[in-house]
Amino acid sequence: MRRILMAMLLWPAAVAAADPALDQLTACMRANLPQTVRIQSVEITAVDRVGGERRLKGKLFGTREKDRARVMMRIESPQDLAGAAYLVREGDSADETYLYLPAVQRVRRISGAQLDGQLWGTDLSYNDLKQLQNAFSGADAVLEPASDPYEGRAVRAISFTPRAEDGSRYRSVRALVDQKTCVALKVEFIEPAGVRKVLTVAPADLKQSGPHWYAARVEVNDIKEGTQTRVVVTGVTSGSKLAGRYFSPQSFYLGN
Repeated sequence: MRRILMAMLLWPAAVAAADPALDQLTACMRANLPQTVRIQSVEITAVDRVGGERRLKGKLFGTREKDRARVMMRIESPQDLAGAAYLVREGDSADETYLYLPAVQRVRRISGAQLDGQLWGTDLSYNDLKQLQNAFSGADAVLEPASDPYEGRAVRAISFTPRAEDGSRYRSVRALVDQKTCVALKVEFIEPAGVRKVLTVAPADLKQSGPHWYAARVEVNDIKEGTQTRVVVTGVTSGSKLAGRYFSPQSFYLGN
């Protein structure tokens, strides 16, 4: 889930771009992550290659601090993962990523190649978490020529090159962004050998919370492994009083 939990509540959006149209689109995407805390109750269903399912429930927390994305997820069930939490803090040159597991009762910082590892047995990597918040980033971003409609919606295509310090195994990420809501409807994660994962959002699953748009359902398919992960938002609330505690490496894993 390293950079899906925000097509709902997906790499950071600090894109250095000289193209005004690209700047405008990426700013619109970032604006979907509110300055105050947005809390989304989510259900994550991981489906293995033979159809076996494992379901996780938890909460996804997202906000912006000085226009930097802050995204945290806390697992509530199943029992063997209850209390596990994950935090991403966007930085100028690199992100800070932290993982808490109740079994070891300590916070561990994640870096390098670990960031593309599977998160809690799903098709989501540590890097995908922010992309669920629609918070993309890359050292290089290119706005492609006008795209054909996708699922009946007018879209623009953006290609991102992951930063070396992010430790990503992908050589590029390509997103089709809905022009009305600025939410990514399709994201392709491309390895040197070709497309590895595809994240999709159906237009009917675009929802609004105040002025902000998010995806109420996200589907991630691992082409190579033949597995799938579905993320469904079951409830949305917002507020700002506990923002600091939710997104601090010293306290993000603590209960409500």
